[in-house]
Amino acid sequence: MVCRRLKDMTSFIVMDVLERAQEMERAGESVIHLEVGEPDFNTPEAIKESAIEALRRGDTHYTHSLGTPKLREAICAYYSKTYGVNNFEPDQVIVTSGTSPAFLVGMSTVLECGDEIILSNPHYSCHPNFVRFLEAVPKMVRVYEEDAFQYRPEAIKAELTPRTKAILINSPANPTGNLLEPERMAEIADLGRLVMSDEIYHGLVYEGRARSILEFTDNCIVYNGFSKLYAMTGWRLGYLIVPKYMVRPIQKMVQNFFISANSVAQAAGCTALTDPSVREDVQKMLETYDRRRRYIIPRLREIGFGITVEPTGAFYVLANARRFTDDSYKFAFEVLENAKVGITPGVDFGSNAEGYVRFSYANSLENIKEGLNRLENYLNGRGR
Repeated sequence: MVCRRLKDMTSFIVMDVLERAQEMERAGESVIHLEVGEPDFNTPEAIKESAIEALRRGDTHYTHSLGTPKLREAICAYYSKTYGVNNFEPDQVIVTSGTSPAFLVGMSTVLECGDEIILSNPHYSCHPNFVRFLEAVPKMVRVYEEDAFQYRPEAIKAELTPRTKAILINSPANPTGNLLEPERMAEIADLGRLVMSDEIYHGLVYEGRARSILEFTDNCIVYNGFSKLYAMTGWRLGYLIVPKYMVRPIQKMVQNFFISANSVAQAAGCTALTDPSVREDVQKMLETYDRRRRYIIPRLREIGFGITVEPTGAFYVLANARRFTDDSYKFAFEVLENAKVGITPGVDFGSNAEGYVRFSYANSLENIKEGLNRLENYLNGRGR
């Protein structure tokens, strides 16, 4: 017998697309992957070497449940240098086995059954499932293409109720690749609710700069990690930065449910944040992503997809596909089966993303060109 919470949970549709694509590949077909949001780069050498050194010196035991002091201090120093914020201490940093567990323990600390949290629509696919799993209510606020899919603070304010415990922001955003303007972040911070800020794509910005919510308020939880910027998805290393009163409750959850994050991954995380050669590697990755971004946006427009405001962060484009479909789920699998190109249906990111599809440019420029050529050829033969 399966509990109701899991029966009510939606699938992560991009993984359904990916897994079907992998089945096709095992059958001998060539598929171009523009669906999955995973860096195609290898982890920088200095990070890998530091993990090997950690193994050799015997760093293979449980660490402090909050994370090693060295890594928590490095995270504080990184935020101070990058954002100019010094309003938290290492003891307010909690290291987790990826950012997803950070969301689970962070939201569990705040949300009672029936409480509300504001989410944008569209949003990252998994955010509302964390909320529903805790038997809380994701309160959706629509964001629009012409606004670069940014929150309108007045729209958030209109949805606030006595049960609204938090507002979740994500900048740079998945699935849109857009940044939230600092003026809007300041207005959101002033609404008097806890702000949860998903900052996992920070550092992956090609125009302007990402701002941390810590620049605007202390009444916040920051979620971040190493997967995207440092090409460390498989290392499973993330963290939260929380107000002091939350530290002990979260620590108890971590001790009971996870014990501690991986000791070797934490050693590697310290190197990611402090080694100059890693910064050079990251800069090369950023330049490569930007070349792909500058190619994919005009090419998608040529094919017939709508992009009103060009994304400037992460590695995604949420493109208007209403010229081709009003059923993004069906369209994504149609494209996969016929054009052999994986794309993510907009409906994976909420009702307000129906009619859109997400393209990831976390793939080589050669593969992006081939994938878009296949897609164009298929759509031209299909009719519009």
